[in-house]
Amino acid sequence: MAHIEQRIKNLLRLAAQQGASDLHLTVARYPTFRIDGKLVPLTEENILTPADTREMCDVIMNEEKKKILMDEGQVDFSYNFEDKIRFRVNAFFQQGYVSAAFRLISNNIKTLEELNMPETLYEFINPSQGLVLFVGPTGQGKSTTLAALINQINHTQEKHIITIEDPIEYIYQQDRCIIEQREVYQDSKDFPLALRAIFREDANVILLGEMRDLETISTALTAAETGHLIFATLHTNDSAQTIDRIVDAFPAHQQNQVRSQLASVLLAVVSQRLLPRMDGGRMPAVEIMIKNHAIENLIRENKPYQIDNVIETSLDQGMMTMDKSLSELVKQGIISLETAKAHAKDGKNFETLLRF
Repeated sequence: MAHIEQRIKNLLRLAAQQGASDLHLTVARYPTFRIDGKLVPLTEENILTPADTREMCDVIMNEEKKKILMDEGQVDFSYNFEDKIRFRVNAFFQQGYVSAAFRLISNNIKTLEELNMPETLYEFINPSQGLVLFVGPTGQGKSTTLAALINQINHTQEKHIITIEDPIEYIYQQDRCIIEQREVYQDSKDFPLALRAIFREDANVILLGEMRDLETISTALTAAETGHLIFATLHTNDSAQTIDRIVDAFPAHQQNQVRSQLASVLLAVVSQRLLPRMDGGRMPAVEIMIKNHAIENLIRENKPYQIDNVIETSLDQGMMTMDKSLSELVKQGIISLETAKAHAKDGKNFETLLRF
């Protein structure tokens, strides 16, 4: 087993050295990194056998995680490599074989400036209560941006922050804040239980890894109403779809009440995409919706499809459409026209923005 342990350690070390965001271990494939959004097979390595992937996962999992993998077919956990690098790991079965996906989590929590994210997002840390959502597909930097905001609170305010994550990603060094990080299935039975407990824990700020189910969404909305500032993620594409997803999670007879509640507590929705830069690396493109009276009314009246129009006419309030963000990145020579077109929401609108 010693040679297997050394092999996985070498791969994890190399992933960090080469700036990979992910490492994939799949039977009958070379170990593969994802670098700047592209899959890069390590052809100098041996192709992985079923025994390789199974034994590599065994050496980094405790007995409890191994049992969950066998019982449920997949398991999430975090892995500290030599106390220098953290990985978020998902081990799972496919076609009867074990595979694993490792997401590298930097020990260094970057600022919004270092992430090339708009510094206007720092304004979202000032309210005493409400709901701020970061949305987009997996792997688009939502957790990293949220970590920047939590760390800014940590360095500038005196607050009690509780994070509820599965698994814990960034580790915060407490500064002016008390920060307590709870890992679901280790420190709490599930998300709803951990979230309900915050009402008795004197928390000011809650980071919720993901709003996964009706109970979690419902409790988060209540918490945002009752003196808590909630930051959370959803796997939706934009602001309008996010509002629809939240409302649609509830039974039909509750949806009018939920629209009213959401209109009241929602502060902002940020949708982000990490796109390949022309000079290497990746650059975020963002849609920023900040709730104003117009958007609040559209949510109450069940007209989220009109929200894009409000964002487009409210740039002076700090809002940003995805197409505007993409067009600016193209004009600055940061991303290619082809990349931008592939992510534009409205092709004609995007072409118009490029000309002005």
